[in-house]
Amino acid sequence: MQYILSLLEGIITFISPCLLPMLPVYLSFFAGGSGGEKTNSTLKNAIGFVCGFTVVFLILGAFAGSIGLFLRQYTSVVNIITGLIVILFGLNFLGLIQIDLLNRTYRKELHIKEMGFFSSVLFGIVFSIGWTPCVGAFLGSALMLASQQGSAIEGMLMLLFYSMGLGIPFIISAVLIHRLKTAFQWIKAHYRIINLLSGGLLVIVGILMMTGWMGYFLTWLTF
Repeated sequence: MQYILSLLEGIITFISPCLLPMLPVYLSFFAGGSGGEKTNSTLKNAIGFVCGFTVVFLILGAFAGSIGLFLRQYTSVVNIITGLIVILFGLNFLGLIQIDLLNRTYRKELHIKEMGFFSSVLFGIVFSIGWTPCVGAFLGSALMLASQQGSAIEGMLMLLFYSMGLGIPFIISAVLIHRLKTAFQWIKAHYRIINLLSGGLLVIVGILMMTGWMGYFLTWLTF
């Protein structure tokens, strides 16, 4: 069930005010400035882009899981620290505190040119590094959950599901961008509500992590 939670965090990252408004720019970049006419090329490059940031996130997940294994004898302390960090992320989303690092929005001019699959993979790697502060709240939450798994493999699986939550909407948008305009406009019009719900979810997850109740909660949800 914790994997479903990580998947949900990826989806929320995709619709965040930091990322969603830049989607048309990314898709134009994937299409090589073709304005969506090269659907196959756009889809291929979008998949490459997703593969790029997924590789980086998997490495981060493996590292977080390994650290969790090393600190397993200090489980209670790790739970409190990681839970507190996630709660701070949630309070930032709710607007109750301001964490400048998480509120930065990067706007970089992109020179549109013909792209290939491997250049899109490279672009995804650069995206995962350059936009980490922007998507940091839910990425950080996924990494905190990964660190509690105490296993590099489990940590990678957590971040794989997070990457799926972020990447699958990217790929779908590459094919259906024109049909999804109304949905995107609705999301933009309700960003405040989305932020409140997202922040509330992070606070709840953080409290469950701090108290050690996360496992019991996830077990209860599976019944």
